[in-house]
Amino acid sequence: MDDNEACFKCHGESKFQLEDELTGRVLTRQVCKDHMILREEYYASNHKSFPCFDCHSREFAIFPHPLDIRLEEPWACLDCHGYDEDYAQYQFEKIEEEYLASTHHLATEEFSCWKCHDNHSYQISIRNTENLTETIAYDNAICLSCHADFDQFQLLTDREGINIIQTHDWLPNQALHFQSVRCIECHTQVNDSILVAHLILPKEEAVQNCNECHSSDSRLIHTLYKHQSLEAREKYGFLNAVVINEAYVIGANRNYILGLISLFVFGLVVLGLATHLAFRIIKKV
Repeated sequence: MDDNEACFKCHGESKFQLEDELTGRVLTRQVCKDHMILREEYYASNHKSFPCFDCHSREFAIFPHPLDIRLEEPWACLDCHGYDEDYAQYQFEKIEEEYLASTHHLATEEFSCWKCHDNHSYQISIRNTENLTETIAYDNAICLSCHADFDQFQLLTDREGINIIQTHDWLPNQALHFQSVRCIECHTQVNDSILVAHLILPKEEAVQNCNECHSSDSRLIHTLYKHQSLEAREKYGFLNAVVINEAYVIGANRNYILGLISLFVFGLVVLGLATHLAFRIIKKV
């Protein structure tokens, strides 16, 4: 789009130039990383079909941009997606309710949807993915963009420091957990009515009970594997063994029939050993 290219001329590059028309002097400066919008990321995002001026005032065509325009409030998600039958299946209104009750919103009024979902690059991953590992990495990178980057973290809090590894020192085999599940699996309240829970809990309320995931009724079926579960239920009329198909989770990958068979075989082995021992004792006597 021609209008977009006028914006990408500066925001799509790592450098820009300022020229003094009186003296002809030209200065080259770096674009602030927070204001860089890569073309390839934007045109792969959910909002790729929109011209920049659909969301931004046309006064941004003035350069340098006036300060009052640069400080304008961005559109919120519900301004476009809320109370619209075309988007009803995604239940943005319920997502908004959860977000407003989340620790992120309650901690500071400066927090917004855009802190996690960059409106210039965000992509829906969980319902479009064919590779769950990539989705986990993508979603966790959203959390880590603040929680593992102190410069970003300080924009919203006056806390003195962050240490993800130390905070999770209770968690065994941290690296494997971080690769295999999303942060929100343990840090949100499960909600069966929306695909991805947005009620971020205070850290004191985060899940620290292994059985929540490592059990036959694994929490992961209601969070990480929820989309696959819903698809299986819609296609087959029942909840398919999604976890077994996608990954191995200790305690979750159980089959009731195989469990009974293994107990029966174990019983036969014990009975055989007991019988053998009894015959040996009788023979000696």
